[in-house]
Parts: sequence; structure tokens; C-alpha cells
Amino acid sequence: MKELQGRVAVVTGAASGIGLALAERLGGEGMSLVLADVEHAALEGATEQLEAAGLEVEAVVTDVTAADQVDALAARAIERFGAVHVVCNNAGVATMGPVWEQTLDDIRWVVDVDLWGVIHGVRTFVPILLRQGEPAHVVNTASIAGLVPSPGIGPYNVAKAGVVALSESLVLDLEELDAPIGVSVLCPGVVPTRIGHSGRNRPGRPSAPLDLPTQTDLPPTALQPDQIADRVVDAIHADEFWIVTHAGSAELIGNRAEGITTGGRPVAPPVF
Repeated sequence: MKELQGRVAVVTGAASGIGLALAERLGGEGMSLVLADVEHAALEGATEQLEAAGLEVEAVVTDVTAADQVDALAARAIERFGAVHVVCNNAGVATMGPVWEQTLDDIRWVVDVDLWGVIHGVRTFVPILLRQGEPAHVVNTASIAGLVPSPGIGPYNVAKAGVVALSESLVLDLEELDAPIGVSVLCPGVVPTRIGHSGRNRPGRPSAPLDLPTQTDLPPTALQPDQIADRVVDAIHADEFWIVTHAGSAELIGNRAEGITTGGRPVAPPVF
């Protein structure tokens, strides 16, 4: 997608972290913005920040686990701006602990947000993009954990692997139609965000912050949200599918692929 100026972007999980950085960067490209987040106060703050920078913004409090709320998000975007051209399915949460110790509620919450949130975004917005018949792009936020799982975050690994598979399926389906819609799957390593505090928005029973080493003791390979956003916009312009951002990722992915084909066993990756 070569031209973003004058187009419209929808970003979920937009009130902080990678989502806010994406909104800032896409706005800098001249796009109008539709920001979605489940946290009302943080969304208001992000909106004020972006509007103060001269950007045109519509904010919609949205729980991406609810299909009807994602439908309502799309309706608001069309009502305000008349079209949608870039969709960033970015909202994400995490829990920690061995898989067998995590409750069913833990697992459902992570899968509902991290995987079903993306599914809802695809099912709601792609038909709109197809009807428009204009160049468009979908960015689904996965993680390096979707390609190289780490211990202690099993539900997150599962959900992000699902996002990778969904994105691969989506791009193949769109290519069958020769549709002018690009797809990217974002697979970053360590990025300092508020994902360790995502339990504050957990429905019914907010949970304490997680002691995520990836958020408290950053490795030298860590990247900032604005660096990720730059990489995403480059991928949109170049119609790149894989957005694997961090140094060392390619080696880990290659090692896993070799283990799959030679009968190896999973190996816990380093924090990177």
C-alpha cells in the first residue's frame, strides 16, 4: 500500500504501548485515526495527545473479545470517515505460570483477547475492505512467542501462534481473490509496554501486575514501541507479510524449524 495520506486507520489496543505508537506513526503519514481500547481513561488520554498533535481522531471504547463491539467500532469508523484502509488488530494481554496451574479463566481471557480479538477484527473489517475495492492493509499483532514459544506463558504462546496461522490463512485467501489487500503479521521480541499490567482491565476481577522479566529487566536487543511502529509502516508500504523485528529472532526461528524437521525437542529461547 503505497499511499497512506488521506486514508483511515483503525488501531485496537491503541491507548498505550505498540498500539499508541502505531497510531502516532500512521497519523504522521497523514492518516485519520480510529482508536479502540477497553480502558476508557487511557483512551481519552491518548486521544487528547494525538489531537494536540493536530491529528484527526475518533475514539471508541471497545472490548475486542465481543464481536458486536468490534462491529460497532467498524460502524463508527465508517460513520465518521466513510471508509477504512488500514486495520491494526493489536490488543493483547498475558498471564504467567505453568500451563497446568493456570485457571480456565486465565486461559480463556488470554485466548479471547489475543486470538479471538484478531479473529473478530478480521471477520468484521475484511468484508468492508473487499467491498471498498481500494488498496488496504491488515496488520495482526502476534509475537515471537507465536513462532518460538517460551515457558511460563503457555496461553499467550497458543494465542499468538493462532494469530500467525490466521494471518497466513488470510493472505492466502485474499490472494485467491486477487484482492488489493495486504496482510502483515507482527512478531516482535521484547518491547517495553504495559502488558504486564493488562490484568487491570480483566473483566470481573482485575489482577495484580505480572513480574514479567521482559518488562522489568530489558535485554540489549529490546526495541521501543516507536521503533516497532516504524517497522510496521515500512511493511505496509512494501506489502511485506512477515514483520520479525528483533536481532536474534531469525536464528531462533531457524533452530526451531531445524528441530521440527530433524526430530529435535523444544528449547526455551533466551529473553531478547
